[in-house]
Amino acid sequence: MNATHTALVTGATSGLGFEAAAQLAENDWSHVIITGRTSTKVEEARVRLVERTGRDIFSTLTVDLAKPNEVLRVATALPEAFDSIDFLLLNAGMVSGSRLLRNEEGLELTFASSLVGHHQLTMQLLADGRLSEDADIVIAGSEAARGDVPTFNPTDLTALADADYRGDRVAAAEALIRGTGVTYKPATAYADTKLFVAWWAAELSRRLPAGMSVNAVSPGSAPDTDAARHANFFMKHVMMPMFKHAPKRFGMSAPVSVAAARYLEVQALDGVTGEFFASAPKKMTGPIETMRSPHLLNEIDQRAAWEATVKVSGGIDYTVSV
Repeated sequence: MNATHTALVTGATSGLGFEAAAQLAENDWSHVIITGRTSTKVEEARVRLVERTGRDIFSTLTVDLAKPNEVLRVATALPEAFDSIDFLLLNAGMVSGSRLLRNEEGLELTFASSLVGHHQLTMQLLADGRLSEDADIVIAGSEAARGDVPTFNPTDLTALADADYRGDRVAAAEALIRGTGVTYKPATAYADTKLFVAWWAAELSRRLPAGMSVNAVSPGSAPDTDAARHANFFMKHVMMPMFKHAPKRFGMSAPVSVAAARYLEVQALDGVTGEFFASAPKKMTGPIETMRSPHLLNEIDQRAAWEATVKVSGGIDYTVSV
């Protein structure tokens, strides 16, 4: 590993983000920037990371990814020490709650924290030249996007557009991001968000400068995180315990360390971009592979989801200069 390599990990105060930041330090990265929603929590995480790794290489950044205006304010005022980021790990997010919640801009909270905030952060870093010329971007996906996980059924964007939006897929995608025009179901909102994440990575890959990469990576089922803290009763007290206690041979869960390592595994791949990596179909963990389901590879839906994300982000877009 190059001695000057810098990584930025969002949502690093606990769980997968904290573990990924620790593993980066343990793999000889020289500078790891960690983000959290409050200065107290992110500083506590920095202290714990130093204690665990024995390396005082961590910088902190306080930002709530569910608040787009805050994301832009923070991203445009980064110190010079945050220049030349080689690995951008977009890990922050949340599992949908039992009732529909929106942020200050009227966006469904799962979409806001997992996709829109990350979109704005990434676009600003690209616009300001903060990413190195061979930077790798990884965004947290989920097996839920595959459409074969019980109770997690992504919305058919084309069917929704045809039924309610005169075939306008961008309008349909925006409705899902805002949580309007559809009956709210927590598992569906989460699956839709993670499907949009996979589409976002595919579309961004076609816009990045040569040498950069972006991929969506599902960490798999890791019940020992607190990602389900806002989930409904069924998810928290039935589904998650079932995943955690199922026999290993069923491939229903993995330790946080194994789940976080998936991010780093994909970051280390050379020349791979625009892919969605997850467990094998109908599995929740185990070896990862690129997903090839038709709904994941639909470029028309990918573009529609991107355009809707740009629209709700205040028009913030990015296309590489030729």
